[in-house]
Amino acid sequence: MTDGHHDHGGFHADPAAAPVRVLVVCWGNSARSLLAEALLRHLGGDRIEAHSAGIDPQGVDPMTLRVLEEANLPADGLASKPVGVYLGQRFDYVITVCDDSRAACPVFPGIQESLHWGYPDPAKAEGTDEERLAAFRAVLTSLGQRIHQFLPLAERHVAQRRPVELA
Repeated sequence: MTDGHHDHGGFHADPAAAPVRVLVVCWGNSARSLLAEALLRHLGGDRIEAHSAGIDPQGVDPMTLRVLEEANLPADGLASKPVGVYLGQRFDYVITVCDDSRAACPVFPGIQESLHWGYPDPAKAEGTDEERLAAFRAVLTSLGQRIHQFLPLAERHVAQRRPVELA
């Protein structure tokens, strides 16, 4: 961050002090990737700059917002966006959370690592509202466990960034 604003992928004088930039991608950007973005922002605080996007954005599923509210996780700023809005930006990690997006995800410059965390799409869950909510809760819980493991590793990896010296 500079002057209280994210720099959207620019270079920092001290790369190790910059937040870890993470982009989470799924097909519709209606549930899984948004849940991951909210968790990364909440659990990572100012050490993480989290974004999400979709190959074919479908809008935010109301159950996504409901599950986040139940978990007392802020949903401020969450929106279903196309992955194209992030093309040309630098990320430390690009994480795909569905098999379809993994195959179609564009390549981002300067990426430290591309990860795939496959989860079933809770937006496609059928049944009663309670059964559908259970699917959203299960994905939120699984993502939370994975993100708890990911954050210290990502921070350690990014802390080892070295400034690029131009000859």
